[in-house]
Amino acid sequence: MSLLAAVGIQPSKGFSAAEGEPSALDWRILRRILTHTRPYAAKRNTIFALTVARAIQKPALAWAIAAVINGPITGGDYGGAVWGAAGFFALALVTELTFHFRQRLQLELGEAVVHDLRNDVFRQLQRMPLSYFNKTKLGRILGRVITDIESVRRGVQNVFFFSLMLFGQMAGAAALMLYYNWALFCVLLAVGPLVWLTNRHFHPRLSHHSRAAAESQSRLTGSVAETVKGMRVIQSYARQRESDDRYGRLIDRHSDNNVGLANESSLYLPLLDLHSQVFLAALLVVGGYGALHGFAGMEIGSLIAFFFLPSLFFQSLQHLGNLYTQAITSMAGAERVFQLLDLKPDWTDAPGAVDLPDPRTARSPARAPSGSTVVDRTGARVEFRDLSFEYEPGRRVLNDLSFTAAPGETVALVGHTGSGKTTIVNLIAKFYLPTSGEILIDGQEIRTLRGESLRSQMGIVLQTNFLFTGTVMENIRLGRPEATDAEVRAAATSLDCLDLLESLPQGFATEVGERGTSLSLGQRQLICFTRALLANPRILILDEATSSVDTITESRLQHALDRLLTTRTSFVVAHRLSTIRRADQILVLEQGCIVERGPHLQLLAQRGAYHALYRQFALAE
Repeated sequence: MSLLAAVGIQPSKGFSAAEGEPSALDWRILRRILTHTRPYAAKRNTIFALTVARAIQKPALAWAIAAVINGPITGGDYGGAVWGAAGFFALALVTELTFHFRQRLQLELGEAVVHDLRNDVFRQLQRMPLSYFNKTKLGRILGRVITDIESVRRGVQNVFFFSLMLFGQMAGAAALMLYYNWALFCVLLAVGPLVWLTNRHFHPRLSHHSRAAAESQSRLTGSVAETVKGMRVIQSYARQRESDDRYGRLIDRHSDNNVGLANESSLYLPLLDLHSQVFLAALLVVGGYGALHGFAGMEIGSLIAFFFLPSLFFQSLQHLGNLYTQAITSMAGAERVFQLLDLKPDWTDAPGAVDLPDPRTARSPARAPSGSTVVDRTGARVEFRDLSFEYEPGRRVLNDLSFTAAPGETVALVGHTGSGKTTIVNLIAKFYLPTSGEILIDGQEIRTLRGESLRSQMGIVLQTNFLFTGTVMENIRLGRPEATDAEVRAAATSLDCLDLLESLPQGFATEVGERGTSLSLGQRQLICFTRALLANPRILILDEATSSVDTITESRLQHALDRLLTTRTSFVVAHRLSTIRRADQILVLEQGCIVERGPHLQLLAQRGAYHALYRQFALAE
């Protein structure tokens, strides 16, 4: 059995879904991590060279000490001993310089790799469709971006090159021991099976506990993210105790995993140390007997020289034992990161997808300031042809929908919760693709259009508004980053809400706080309206957009919307009568089907499904 095999680190067969977790170390993952070092090949190769040099230098130091003792000191040559000490000091100085540069370059390389991985993961997340974020917990995503990538950093900076150096030191020490005395080296080989059995017993246990601890850490992160996000609901229903109990159970599980890992490590590492002590004891017996009786050419000087090398050999072995747990954690983190990077979106733009032609002659707010050029705001033609949609196979949400929204027309979507209203606007925005049928934008099937190009000509205001940390001005300008302050104010003037935004504590410079928590719901919604308008959209989507605005503000806003909606193709999901009545076309939905369609007065006269809904809306208001 080879000494390196005794360490117990062998190639993995990779991940198996049936097994539930990968085996100890997967060389495919290691190779993939190394591919991320290719842009920094010069630095990486320098580290390899320094690692080899460092691996040689440590056994060389032990050899130098042994040589001085076995030579000048044993021979009584004081001058030779002084020169030997000077040579040893020079070699030690070079060794420490090598250590300095290797350590510094390792940290730089690890940071560079993590920098690129973070960018790759973030770009991958931005490529994923909304369906991915609906199915994946926020905490799991945060775990990939933060915890798992940090594990990769530790693997590159602390584990990989250090492990190579330790293997090199062990090989160098073993070679010198074989050179000094083959019989004593055979004693070392006899300890190999003990080391192999120890690793065979502990490595699967360490791997299990390490992966379990990493997974429970991810669950803790997810629980915190979900709790913070839902704190309003938790406090509203006084469910802090239940939330605390649930988090406590996760903490207990994570602590159990960490304690289990610590227990296994506390047995594993002392056993490795015991092996070195067993070897030294055997060395004293065999070496002492050989030196006293002239067995196998052993001499006292060679025996003294030999004693410096086992310490280096077994210290390296113990360090490898310490690094093993870190290596498993790094591999597990890298595996999860690469799984995310390899994840194929449910759909992507077709290879031949083209940009949607934009007939707008300029981009500006809906109402240009006095004296400026009138802007062409041609709405888009939107047509549904026999469209059906399923979020999950076999669970149809929309059934054979067909309708047309002419340029500049306002279409209201009404119906009970779950009838498919929001799904329709999500399909128009190409957040999802139809399961069957077609959506045509200006005569072009939506699958042939680039999603980014389509949405650049859209403005969307949702009931659940979202603001980013920053000022009011910065949040509005998100609709068109190159817009000037004057254009932002012009958009607010067009919506008749300039005075409301200027009345904020610092006006447009007011900090909105994380997710806009420092503002009222109505103020946040006005910012979202202004943001959508600033983009000068051809297609405007309002999904319960006025539900968070008070009646007085809505009255002011409604007059502005009446003027603005006429210049755009608009889709309005609303329960407010004021919005529905003004629509050019109303689609009444039930269980994903259009059961009635037409203008407000015509549908009322039919005294059907819309008439019943309208009465419910009227009673609600």
